[in-house]
Amino acid sequence: MAPPPPEPERATAVSAELVAPPRPEVAVGAVVIHDGRLLLIRRGRGPALGQWSVPGGRVEWGETLARAVEREVAEETGLTVQCGPFVGWVERMGAGHHYVIMDFRADIVGDAAVALRAGDDAAEAGWIPLSEVPAVDLVDGLLGFLRTHHIL
Repeated sequence: MAPPPPEPERATAVSAELVAPPRPEVAVGAVVIHDGRLLLIRRGRGPALGQWSVPGGRVEWGETLARAVEREVAEETGLTVQCGPFVGWVERMGAGHHYVIMDFRADIVGDAAVALRAGDDAAEAGWIPLSEVPAVDLVDGLLGFLRTHHIL
């Protein structure tokens, strides 16, 4: 009797047609102004490592934009905010990233001075007087955005 034929090789890689191409990611930013100062964080990770920006980040699956704003501010600054009206959007693309960022005003809930601390991917967090914001090393496009939307 002849030996049975060998088992066919099983595919171990997923076909290229079945893998979804990379897509832009939705992110949020929080424009928080308190006592004439803008809340900024210094980025502790790339893109724009070391530069200052408004708190924010990616929207998680099943999360509303408003909830993402509130969560990101809490993670990066320790502050509790309530998401307010939509300010505007920006698109940022670079090596390995493509973000569509929806920015919202947000208001502090509680005492802003007591709770502020850098966390998550923020290396620093601070309240910058609005008149001093243009002198800060901001992420590309943020100064223009703040001026276009009459924040500064």
